[in-house]
Amino acid sequence: MVKNRDKEKEAVVRQENAALSAAPDITRFLEKAKQAEPRSDTGGRLIFALDATMSRQPTWDRACQIQAEMFKEADKVGGLKIKLVYFRGFGECRASRWFESGEALARAMGAIACQGGQTQIRKVLSAALAAADREKIAALVYVGDCMEEDVDLLCDKAGQLGLLGVPMFLFQEGRDAVAERAFREMARLTNGVYCPFDAGSAKQLADLLKAVAVFASGGHTALRTLERQGGQGARLLLEQLKPGRG
Repeated sequence: MVKNRDKEKEAVVRQENAALSAAPDITRFLEKAKQAEPRSDTGGRLIFALDATMSRQPTWDRACQIQAEMFKEADKVGGLKIKLVYFRGFGECRASRWFESGEALARAMGAIACQGGQTQIRKVLSAALAAADREKIAALVYVGDCMEEDVDLLCDKAGQLGLLGVPMFLFQEGRDAVAERAFREMARLTNGVYCPFDAGSAKQLADLLKAVAVFASGGHTALRTLERQGGQGARLLLEQLKPGRG
């Protein structure tokens, strides 16, 4: 009987120790869950991620022009800072400093030439997570046409961005079915938006990206104001964005 009681005591002690060791993990989980609450103070920081592989040259050239318009539109609300993240070639993925003017970002983008290679979206998401650990990020924009990676690994990182309250706005050129499924799922996991476009809809892409810039600067309120002013991009985003954020 004594041995049985001793064994029961040992089991209780083990359970208590296990609960104590799990406490830090639970605390970290709860802290992350709190961070998932919508942020009203977005800080006006936007990550602008682009596929810079060889097939993307025409879209890269358009993006160089569009980003200046994004700054101008955001300035009407409260300003914007943009970090450029791009991948190209064999294993190259780079993240820039924060730019506060369209001219400076345009010069940086103008010095980059597209190179052949496969997608590296996972590295883009890792760069976004690293930035979000340091400061508040209002949104991550990604422009690309295909996806050549493990979709489950991408969705895991997208889910982490969702916990940090960073929505993804994914703009796909063309309608590659594999990429579309992956992009739609990443948008869902981050409470973001998926939008397809084609080579003939450069104006629509410009309107959408300007609307994202306004959202990053002023949230839903600024986006609704832009919609009332006739912004088609704002209308399209509001149709997909879940209420209560921004």
